[in-house]
Amino acid sequence: MTYKRKLVNIALFASGSGTNVENIANYFNNNSSINISCVLCNKPNAYVLTRAAKLNMDFMLFSREDFNNSDKILTYLNSKNVNLIVLAGFLWMIPQFLIENYPNRIINIHPALLPKYGGKGMYGDTVHKAVFENKESKTGITIHYVNNKYDDGEVIFQKSISINKSDTPETIANKVHELEYKYYPVIIEKIAVNLLKENI
Repeated sequence: MTYKRKLVNIALFASGSGTNVENIANYFNNNSSINISCVLCNKPNAYVLTRAAKLNMDFMLFSREDFNNSDKILTYLNSKNVNLIVLAGFLWMIPQFLIENYPNRIINIHPALLPKYGGKGMYGDTVHKAVFENKESKTGITIHYVNNKYDDGEVIFQKSISINKSDTPETIANKVHELEYKYYPVIIEKIAVNLLKENI
């Protein structure tokens, strides 16, 4: 009889307010096969830490020095039996040691239709403002695997929405956030289920 993994433990990396973290955590709250194991954050004043505490989630706060120290990060992830890393509003480049230890097991969501409006410095409201100023007819989300370049990994999923003449950067942001909340947990679930099947 072939042994199949019975649980996928997910680590969420975040830098901001943590709305995606909370949404993902709530989505998997009653899932017996997929567990949000922990939250890792690089900003001591980020509201995501408050959200994590309210949700009784284990979390780790780390510095730039910590992040470049493979032992500290990997030791923590290993202690939580993490199988999959999900970036949920995390802004730093992922170091090579993490990519090597989690091949095709680090995913990110970008608030645009890559390859447009990707790269260093292109995140959050900066993206929505650029989309607006360039008079794009549509925008959306891209969920992709993470490699050693910003927003460059293999695309897993994209979903687009139309931009109306009456839209502003703020309304565009709201539309994109709705896509994030609706589709990111679903795609995470599909990837996690595949890990369960493949026993990775």
